[in-house]
Amino acid sequence: MQIQRRTLIGAGAALATLGAPALLRAQGIEKKNPTIAVGGKNLLYYLPLTIAEQLGYFKDEGLEVTIVDFAGGSRALQAVVGGSADVVSGAYEHTVNMQFKGQPMRAFVLQGRAPQIVLGVNPKTMPDFKGVADLKGKKVGVTAPGSSTNVMVNFILAKAGLKPADVSIVGVGAGNGAVAAMRAGQIDAISNLDPVITLLARSGDLKIVSDTRNLAESEKVFGGPMPAGCFYAPQPFIDKNPNTVQALTNAMVRADKWIQKAGPGEVIKAVPESYLLGDRAVYIDAFLAAKGALSPDGLIPEAGAMTAFKALASVDPKLAEAKLDLKATYTNEFAKKANAKLAKA
Repeated sequence: MQIQRRTLIGAGAALATLGAPALLRAQGIEKKNPTIAVGGKNLLYYLPLTIAEQLGYFKDEGLEVTIVDFAGGSRALQAVVGGSADVVSGAYEHTVNMQFKGQPMRAFVLQGRAPQIVLGVNPKTMPDFKGVADLKGKKVGVTAPGSSTNVMVNFILAKAGLKPADVSIVGVGAGNGAVAAMRAGQIDAISNLDPVITLLARSGDLKIVSDTRNLAESEKVFGGPMPAGCFYAPQPFIDKNPNTVQALTNAMVRADKWIQKAGPGEVIKAVPESYLLGDRAVYIDAFLAAKGALSPDGLIPEAGAMTAFKALASVDPKLAEAKLDLKATYTNEFAKKANAKLAKA
């Protein structure tokens, strides 16, 4: 089975994308072996990262990347801050928070144009749930404290007149542990992503309250376009390694475009077996639910920075008062070049 999967993946690497030959490798790459930190690599939130890795797009760009997986995005960010990784594959809003903290980070290629995070309650422990206000005093599971799943909980609580301290936040990860915690009644609600959400919903262990896999609902929740998964890095790394950043972006934009044209069967063949959580049908449903929220071109919407700022400011009065340079939290320079390169290929 493993040999067959590798053969299929290898064939996909050779044939996939836009019917074009392999891209020319970036010239003068400063760091050919960058380390990428990610929180919950199996999530559809990070599907472009997995596709770029599995179909050999990083290698086509002359890169030998190391991907280190953590329990949540906040842990991945800590790895870059601590110097053990170069780039974060994580939620865009962290770049806003880090500028506020005096540690400038900049996003340079988008994976998701909506958060894809779903907040739902446990029908077993909250059978009479009527609204978000009912979560007061309850345990809410997130991928990891401080991660984007936690940010979404805080934001939705604030809209209902609650504070973050009104609930107990529990880190449950982004895989089978999250599913088990919900089914065992260890948490009363969960803020998580696919395929975890689809698995719980199909088995009747989740009642969805807010679903940002849907672009329209995401914009309604956040009041505008909310950029989600992306690659971001400390500004000094980008300044010192522009060709490396361009090569990473080329691979990711190529993956973004492949996903938009791919069918569920092609995706199933490309991702590791462990991502399926033992149920191929669930993963297919999850992919179809998330596909519209994935970026088609890696470009970060200009209005997205303000949307993210407002979401964070709603639960952090100090950040709300801060004068930030939101344009410094992202750049589309690399993604525009990647799109132009693919158009010519």
